Amino acid sequence: MSSHRYSHIQKTLLKHQHLLVGLAPVLFVASVFFAAPTPAETGADYWLNYWWLFPAFLAGATIVNTVGISGSAIFVPFLIFIYPLFAQPLTPETIVKVGLISEAFGLSSSSIAFIQYGLVDRRLALSLVGGSIPFVVAGALLSFVIPEVVFHTLLGVALLSAAFLLFKIDLDHDGSSESDDADAVAADGGAALPNDADKLGPAGVRTDDDGTVTRVDRDGDDYQYDRVGYLRRFANYSIGGTFQGLAGFGIGELGIISMLNTKVPVRVAIGTNHIVVALTAILASLVHVFGGGLVGGHALSLASTPWNMVVFTVPATVLGGQIAPYVSNALDTSTIKNFVGVLFAVISVALFLMALGGF
Repeated sequence: MSSHRYSHIQKTLLKHQHLLVGLAPVLFVASVFFAAPTPAETGADYWLNYWWLFPAFLAGATIVNTVGISGSAIFVPFLIFIYPLFAQPLTPETIVKVGLISEAFGLSSSSIAFIQYGLVDRRLALSLVGGSIPFVVAGALLSFVIPEVVFHTLLGVALLSAAFLLFKIDLDHDGSSESDDADAVAADGGAALPNDADKLGPAGVRTDDDGTVTRVDRDGDDYQYDRVGYLRRFANYSIGGTFQGLAGFGIGELGIISMLNTKVPVRVAIGTNHIVVALTAILASLVHVFGGGLVGGHALSLASTPWNMVVFTVPATVLGGQIAPYVSNALDTSTIKNFVGVLFAVISVALFLMALGGF
């Protein structure tokens, strides 16, 4: 396939990504309804029992995707504290599994949207995912054998750390220079700025011989940075990857910190982090579904998955992922960040109290 034809296909897919992303949850729900192993004699009551999860997960997905952190950071505490008020409590491994499956779809949706905007450094993202894989798998396998009280304690530590890091970082969208004439960028590169034919709008990316990356998004804003600091990012992503597998979140919170500390522009860091969190969430989900027998822990199977829950949580997170880039561009991200930080701190205290009660 010629590079020109590939570029044309890529541009067409990104241009119509809303349609493609919209089909994903429809196909997922259809496959679950017709093929997933469910309890005998399931009727409308079974499938509609958890309709109220849709608005809850839609709001949560929009918030976390706007800030660029893991969806399970909100989904897991919601399933621990709010869900039991309306239904029977879930086991820790089932909570993490539902959170990861929902997060994987939501972040995949949001990732495509950020790619469309030209805000994803795919080379950086793939290197981070590759380094995180063994830690994500190890954390997911560990989740099958640790006691519930330890799970709640570690979850509280992760949330408290995430709250501290969120208060510490600056997520205002500075660091980009807006072109005075976006049409000039589209027409001739706008004074040496890249403008790729396979991108939407005046967008493109160029890496100079000295490693400097110049990126232009579809709105004509440009960003300059380099990819140095791999070891520092690896340290954060290895710890975050372990928590990602164990509790369903952590890699997004620690990852965004490491990218900002290595001078990656905020909007590029948020967009790139979506790819990392989405791919590691998919990996962790697979281990949580099939990996219990490998460590002699709880043998979770497809039949144990609460399908009547995920048929509502998956479409909600996909929709929230598509909304997030627009919210990120329109609202003061620092306000959302501070709200999430306070929420994490409160939830972590409650988790520590639960853990103390279990000792």
